[in-house]
Amino acid sequence: MNNPKLFISYSWSSESHEEWVLNLATELRGAGVDVILDKWDLKKGHDAIAFMERMVGDPEIKKVIMIVDKHYAEKANDRSGGVGTETQIISKEVYEKQQQDKFVAVSVEKDEQGKPYSPIYYKSRIHIDFSDSEKYGEKLEELLRWIFDKPLYVKPELGKIPEFIDTENPIQLSTSIVFKRTLDLLKNNKPNALGSLNEYLESLANGLEKFRIAPSAGEFDDAVIKNIDEFFPYLNEFVKMLLIISQYTSSDEFVVVLHKFFERLIPYTQRPKKVTSWKDWDFDNFKFIAYELYLYTMAIFLKYEKFHFANYLMEQRYYVEDNPDNGRDAMEPYDIFVPNLSSLEHRNQRLMLRRLSPTADLVKQRAELAGIEFRYLMQADFVLFMRAEIGNQRWWPHTLVYAARQYSAFEIFARAASRKYFDKVKVVLNIKAPADLQPLIQSYRDGSRNLPRWYAFDAVEPLKLMGYEKLATLP
Repeated sequence: MNNPKLFISYSWSSESHEEWVLNLATELRGAGVDVILDKWDLKKGHDAIAFMERMVGDPEIKKVIMIVDKHYAEKANDRSGGVGTETQIISKEVYEKQQQDKFVAVSVEKDEQGKPYSPIYYKSRIHIDFSDSEKYGEKLEELLRWIFDKPLYVKPELGKIPEFIDTENPIQLSTSIVFKRTLDLLKNNKPNALGSLNEYLESLANGLEKFRIAPSAGEFDDAVIKNIDEFFPYLNEFVKMLLIISQYTSSDEFVVVLHKFFERLIPYTQRPKKVTSWKDWDFDNFKFIAYELYLYTMAIFLKYEKFHFANYLMEQRYYVEDNPDNGRDAMEPYDIFVPNLSSLEHRNQRLMLRRLSPTADLVKQRAELAGIEFRYLMQADFVLFMRAEIGNQRWWPHTLVYAARQYSAFEIFARAASRKYFDKVKVVLNIKAPADLQPLIQSYRDGSRNLPRWYAFDAVEPLKLMGYEKLATLP
């Protein structure tokens, strides 16, 4: 990196001010900036005006800083003295080259309103404020970053356009109008909000048939990924709806409607009656969509402490129409929504991706676009896993592959060190006291119960993720 040349324009306001400018110039030279300063470079007998014109117009001078105090601003505005001469030169450069970043004002004094003094021609431009001596080091770094064109915040590179936007013929569902109406009704606590929510969810569930994947000559896992990407706008809608429900409603009627919605999703994850030839992975897109919607629902309810809503969705079973015909119970627990996606595992091997959990990777990637922090999805996954463990069900916590080396408790359990908070959150685990977890914890410790594992040695550690030793130990 080359040493940038920089010219300092300032006013001889006082000896103390001149000394401040000299010290700044010295520090900048010490940081690799080739500073041009009149005290060093304007020799006796030299033409001061010619010197100033050359410093401002010289293409080798990449940066010019104007040290602005009250005296400098007045001289600049009056076009008087050396500063006035420099101003006539600088202002022409500033006005004629509005896109350039050769000039910056370094403010060292403020007026009675607390605003930095500034030449009139510079009023709308950015200042670096050195008026607070306690922030000198911070502002010096800011100035150096400007000089070397190394800003603190760098615009990220453009990423890949999402598949659902880049596709030529995106799948369109007729949910947008009822979605917007429902949001408004929920926010304003209107009596018909519940009916509108049910209408929106029915429209979403019925529209999923459009996402059924037809046989094709290409790789099926490619079709699954493309299909899931095309569903993303509707995931976004659903997430916004959940956020409004969590923040504006408290009636159990709303979670009952959501429970019915999830029941409507189950048939999509299974073979339709009219289909006689199929593979297990033929419905993987629907399995992922149902799983993701369920996981987001739990994540948002836990984040906003709607613990009774989350408990309802785990406590209630789900009606499966075809189960009685196959000799099974018509009502299934919530673990019916946790998928085993063989198409993604096939993709992992086919493309040699070597991912420990392709499902978790896909959820994490989409969370960043959906605006929900991935940690909330992991927290929900952990609660679903623990509730299943306590109830002797099976929930495979895909996303916890990212928590296998996490050594601190998830947020709701960290807060549950307080007895008052524990009394609120305990309902999601269906326990009354931490002691109720003891048999389960003992089975982990003696190895009689296996823990989810992805690495050769690393496994999910429930005691750490729930902060077991600290639960309900504080007021």
